[in-house]
Amino acid sequence: MAFSEYQLLHVLAQEMNMRKAAERLFVSQPALSQRLQTIEKEWGTKLFIRSQKGLSLTPAGELVVNLADEMLQKEESVRERIQALESEVHGTLKIACASIVGQNWLPKVLKRFVETYPHAKISLMTGWSSEILKAIYEDEVHIGIIRGTPDWKGPKHHLFQDTLYLVDREIQSIDEVMKTDRPFIQFKSDSNYYQEIQDWWHRQFQTTPKRTIVVDQIETCKQMTLNGIGYAILPAITLDGMEENIYKIPLIDEHDSLIHRDTWLLGYESAFQLRQVEAFLEVVNEFIHENS
Repeated sequence: MAFSEYQLLHVLAQEMNMRKAAERLFVSQPALSQRLQTIEKEWGTKLFIRSQKGLSLTPAGELVVNLADEMLQKEESVRERIQALESEVHGTLKIACASIVGQNWLPKVLKRFVETYPHAKISLMTGWSSEILKAIYEDEVHIGIIRGTPDWKGPKHHLFQDTLYLVDREIQSIDEVMKTDRPFIQFKSDSNYYQEIQDWWHRQFQTTPKRTIVVDQIETCKQMTLNGIGYAILPAITLDGMEENIYKIPLIDEHDSLIHRDTWLLGYESAFQLRQVEAFLEVVNEFIHENS
């Protein structure tokens, strides 16, 4: 099959509707139907079942659509490598980034990148660090930005580290934590970050918090703390521009050192050979140097 036919099957499988697929492919619905019949004849089996509700894939159709998706991904990869041979930065930079970094640090870097390389495109997904690693392993992105210490054998670049703080409107010292009845506000996170906080808490207090509120996002946790609902442990990356009447107490480990959270950029060696990835890393290094 030609790549145009792979694209046809890909769009049909996404839309599951002949009219919508025809609109996306800029062809008439009869022409699309005719081309699909030709493809099905080549495979000797039905790939889609038509009904008044739309389309549904047959088992054979699922196999062929998977093949089409794989071939389209390979074509895109080849095109990116060809573009990497050129001096101008083209192609799509695919980044997976830990949500906290995507909200507080990455936008400043991306602004500089798109201003410097206007022909490059950006595809960005955010999530937990475990999800970022999964996206890299499955070759869904070129590079990932994660928090913590990565178990990664390929190239990796340390971006920055930030201190963890206990943040509150009332508590001014660690000794006051166990005296308050206000809740400890926690946000859901990767297990290693959660465990780091738990280890510190048990070393410090040898007990559990009196009251706890668990929220799903770090920004929600921050806003609840700013509004005086309770206290939280937040990394410095989230505290830029925070009001002066918020107390920020740094966390200290068993060796009387500040507890930090590291941020890394990583990916496969082949990804760092792409021109758009090289260019992004150059921008990142310049940004870090200027702000260090």
